[in-house]
Amino acid sequence: MRAVILSAGQGSRLLPLTEGRPKCLLPLGPRTLIEWQIWALTQNGVDDIAVVTGYHAPDVAAVLKKLEGPKLKIRTVYNPFFKLADNLASCWMARAEMDRDFIILNGDTVIEPECVRRLLASPAAPITVTVDVKENGYDADDMKVHRKGTRLLEIGKTLPPERANAESIGMLYFRGQGPKLFTDTLEAMMHTPEGLKWWYLRVIGQIAEHNQVETCSIEGLRWGEVDFPADLEKVSAMVEGF
Repeated sequence: MRAVILSAGQGSRLLPLTEGRPKCLLPLGPRTLIEWQIWALTQNGVDDIAVVTGYHAPDVAAVLKKLEGPKLKIRTVYNPFFKLADNLASCWMARAEMDRDFIILNGDTVIEPECVRRLLASPAAPITVTVDVKENGYDADDMKVHRKGTRLLEIGKTLPPERANAESIGMLYFRGQGPKLFTDTLEAMMHTPEGLKWWYLRVIGQIAEHNQVETCSIEGLRWGEVDFPADLEKVSAMVEGF
């Protein structure tokens, strides 16, 4: 099983903590952020991992090298556009890794292993977006989702709150025709003037207009996104229970 982790950015909203150190190497208890991600994936049999790097790429590669072993293959894909582009470009750089079923994981999302297990066990669909539900509504920074039943209809940060009934946690599963559908649409979007400015989930939104995109809820499970200094304290406390 393969996973692609998008970890090219610096994490400027975490400065000065990310001055000279990428977000994915921030310590959370006994492990760095990316080590927690890889741990959660390997607990579910994911043994082939590609990490898209950018900011301080050699430092990330050095940490990953120590994690490799006979049962775990890890390699890096360098994104030279990490200062100029959003994560659509990171996906484009890693498109050769998307030639089979795979999971994609945002570089700032920490998850308990059960989140991965539930996603892998979800009903077969070309693309499945992992979501959670908030009781008190969604804010401007949430990657909001509009779904009907389990089917995703719309996704985006600018989605009107009244249409949002879930949020993406930044982990997706591509199966069957899903990888080709994603990379074909990704390639087309990268050939537009706006391509470098877009999130890759913009691709998912476009695909959902004409194809089946499903959701997998991880309500009740533990996960956290590290965007701001306050998030570090919350996520550090969370991983103590893993």
